Amino acid sequence: MVASINGRQRTHRMTVGELSRRTGVPVKTLREYTDLGLIYTLGRSASNYRLFDTDALWCVHWVGELRSLGLTVAEIRELTTAWQGGDGQPTGRRLAQLLDRSRTRLEQRIAAQQQMLHRIEEFKSEHQADLAEGDFCWAGDPRCASRT
Repeated sequence: MVASINGRQRTHRMTVGELSRRTGVPVKTLREYTDLGLIYTLGRSASNYRLFDTDALWCVHWVGELRSLGLTVAEIRELTTAWQGGDGQPTGRRLAQLLDRSRTRLEQRIAAQQQMLHRIEEFKSEHQADLAEGDFCWAGDPRCASRT
């Protein structure tokens, strides 16, 4: 079905359930994205179902792409709000800043995980004999008094 709205060709109208099936994104998430203004709707049907056109497929794709690059929903909303409002800052420049922020968060998480790996190796080295026995005793555990 192709309809013309404001002189613009619109294709097949979808409910949120159909959009979910076509994108693999849960209905609950699509509703959240719609409420946040990340996905455009055509409004509601007579039965009060949210209606989407094929533009929504594009929006869902890009929200997913940006999420896969580590952007938060709030950051994506900030980007779309700036784009819609025309705040004068090029969208590409703002996206680059958000990607840098995402990269910094990821580097911090990686550093924390590397630190944990280092702590694991230190612990294993420190307690190598106890771990080899198969029955590790924590310092001060009264049940281990017989082992000393």
